[in-house]
Amino acid sequence: MPQADLLINLAFVPRQPTGLAVYALNILPHLGLTSQAVLAPHPLNHHHWQPSPPNATSDDGTWGHGRRLWWTQTRLPQLYQQRHSRLLFSPIPEAPLWSRCHTVVTVHDLIPLRFSSQMSPALVAYCRYYLPRVIGQARHILCNSLATQRDIHEFFGPLATPQTVTPLAYDHRRYQWLDLPRQPYLLYLGRHAPYKNLVRLIQAFAQLPAGATDLELWLGGGGDRRFTPALHAQVDALGLGSRVRFLGYVPEADLPRLINQAVALVFPSLWEGFGLPVLEAMACGTPVITSNLASLPEVAGEAALLIDPYRVEELAAAMAAVWQDSQLWQQLHRAGLERAQGFSWAKTGAATAAVLQAYL
Repeated sequence: MPQADLLINLAFVPRQPTGLAVYALNILPHLGLTSQAVLAPHPLNHHHWQPSPPNATSDDGTWGHGRRLWWTQTRLPQLYQQRHSRLLFSPIPEAPLWSRCHTVVTVHDLIPLRFSSQMSPALVAYCRYYLPRVIGQARHILCNSLATQRDIHEFFGPLATPQTVTPLAYDHRRYQWLDLPRQPYLLYLGRHAPYKNLVRLIQAFAQLPAGATDLELWLGGGGDRRFTPALHAQVDALGLGSRVRFLGYVPEADLPRLINQAVALVFPSLWEGFGLPVLEAMACGTPVITSNLASLPEVAGEAALLIDPYRVEELAAAMAAVWQDSQLWQQLHRAGLERAQGFSWAKTGAATAAVLQAYL
């Protein structure tokens, strides 16, 4: 087995990448390190790809995660030794414990600890017991935002481990202003978990004034059997069945057009480690309405309407304003395009590579 100074663990990447997997796959081409091997369950356009176990991602539910964690603790240290590796990089906070592997990991958020009552017990236990051990033994921790770095300090206390903030980014070739005619819909992209605040979003949409009756609300993102049925019931109870559309998972190739033609992206999450849809929408010139909490002001700056996500009437007023005020729409359109230019995967990849290189 050929030597690889750097071992990159992408064993978690599912067939339909979102969020964390999008981050991992996009920084990979920009790391620029020569002696490296990439472990992933599916073939990648990378000449040092090596298969990791199948059926060990979110595609396979809780059992998939369990199989991957077992492999991480048992087989991954062996691969590290066989490759004569000097560093293991994991774009999520997973790594072998009590091994000789030197690790750098990325922490994206601690939402399962902040909203533990909404999460599965297995995920909460993962974050409460396994994650602090992973970051405690790491040589370096990458955080996708200052907000996530603050959360690490809040939940685990000050750490001696060095930390670097490496913000997420977007594909400049894919996410751009297409100058397409706007369609009368507000767009949400993301999961249906309660902390995403869709209950209040639907309530706020129901409160829009009579002049906005032609406006629809489109909810993009895979459904969740624990939460999505209640959202459907809420929509029906409010008589919004003809104006609220559940799109399901939207392939990445379809997202730019969907975002470009929306009146605005509405992303009223109660907490985010970063908030990638906000950045992607700004890159498309689509106005953004988002929360004034956690990382979201950090990402949006002054280029979005920031609202208190717990105040339904404030969210409703922001949606009505973007729909009715063309001058405000143009202002947010221009500001978003300008703000997005400060983010790129090349910049994120270079910052990540600089950290990794320091330990090789």
